[in-house]
Amino acid sequence: MAQYITASREETVALGRRLAATLSPGSLVAFTGGLGAGKTAFCQGLAQGLGCTDPVSSPTFAIVNYYRGPRPLAHFDLYRIHTEQDLAAAGFYDYLDQGAVVAAEWSENLADLLALEDPIRVDIQIRDENTRVITITGGAL
Repeated sequence: MAQYITASREETVALGRRLAATLSPGSLVAFTGGLGAGKTAFCQGLAQGLGCTDPVSSPTFAIVNYYRGPRPLAHFDLYRIHTEQDLAAAGFYDYLDQGAVVAAEWSENLADLLALEDPIRVDIQIRDENTRVITITGGAL
């Protein structure tokens, strides 16, 4: 487990880029943290670090956004996903099996199922308007 303090959105994005460099195909990154904590900013860094060229946005309404690149990223919002059937229907396991890195926001909604995939856990807590405390568990950062 490692803890980082970022003082800006740019630093959060940069930490995501650093983590991306350590990920192998089919890795799962499971996020926890409240609204506005910086999960999508961190995912922007992941996408950059993986070489994805598509713009990164929150998958809130789409459930999954797929970013193409030499190492693709599937970015899930699990807020409205509550069963393994819903997870499978959204293509979650297909993306992992195809070797995409999968980032899952609101992972606490399916924590037991995701634990079976040996995720790297990223918890982002808001300290103040700009500062975030980011705890990464299971990663090689």
